[in-house]
Amino acid sequence: MSKHNEACCRIPPVVIEGYEPKGTYLELNSTKTYVTGPADSDKAILSVYDIFGFFPQTIQGADILATGDVERKYQVYMPDFFEGNPASIEWYPPTDDEKKSKLGKWFVESGVWPKHLPKVHGLLEAAKRHNPNIKSWGIIGYCWGGKMASILAGDDNVLFKAAIQTSPAMVDSNDAVKVKIPTMMLASKEESIEDVRQYEKNLKVSHHIEIFEGQIHGFMSARADLKDEKAKAEYERGYKLSLGFFQSYL
Repeated sequence: MSKHNEACCRIPPVVIEGYEPKGTYLELNSTKTYVTGPADSDKAILSVYDIFGFFPQTIQGADILATGDVERKYQVYMPDFFEGNPASIEWYPPTDDEKKSKLGKWFVESGVWPKHLPKVHGLLEAAKRHNPNIKSWGIIGYCWGGKMASILAGDDNVLFKAAIQTSPAMVDSNDAVKVKIPTMMLASKEESIEDVRQYEKNLKVSHHIEIFEGQIHGFMSARADLKDEKAKAEYERGYKLSLGFFQSYL
C-alpha cells in the first residue's frame, strides 16, 4: 500500500450539469486531443477515456487533475482514440440482446486494445513538441482506458512514472505481474472483488488498491451521476486520491 499526500488537493467545486471545459482541442499526431492545464508544465498526464469518449464528467475530471493540486500543476492530454466514433451510453449496461449486439459490434470494430496501444508513443512525442518542457508522464485510464493503463504500466519501454486505473475493464492478474511503475486502482462495486484482490496480490510495485463499494462502473467518468450527493462525493474523493498519488510518484 502506498502512502501519498491527499492534503495537496483542493479540487474546484464539481459542476453537476452544463460543465464548460477549461481546455482546448488540438490535433496531435493527427488525433483530436483535449488539452488542459498550464502550457509550460513539466509534468503531464495522459488521460485515456472510457468507451463513451469525450463526456462532460470525464472532461471535468481532466480539468480537476490539471489544477486540483495546490502545489503542482499538470498538463493533461486526452486523445480521441475512437476518432469520433465512441460507443453510445444508451447501450450500457447491455441489458437486452440489441444492446449486447451493438456494444459487441462496436468493440470488435473500434475498441480492441491492440489497435490503440501503438498510437501512444507517437502521441506523447507530439505532446512534447507542443510543450517541450514536459519531463515526465503519468497515465490515468477509465474503464476501457484502465485496461490501457494496466497494459502500458507493464510495457518494456517504460513511458510513464505512475499509472492510475478507475473502474478498470477486464482486470487480469497476469497484467499485474508485468507492472513496473507505481499503480493505483480505484475499483467500483461492479468489478470482480476476487479479480481485484488477485491483481493486488501480484503487484510487485508501490500501489494503492481500493474498492468504492457503493459506486457503479464508471463512477469517475461518463457514468458518474453527479446529481446524486453520494456519487458526487465519491467522484471528488477519487480525484483527490488520484492527485495525491500523482504528487507522490510523478
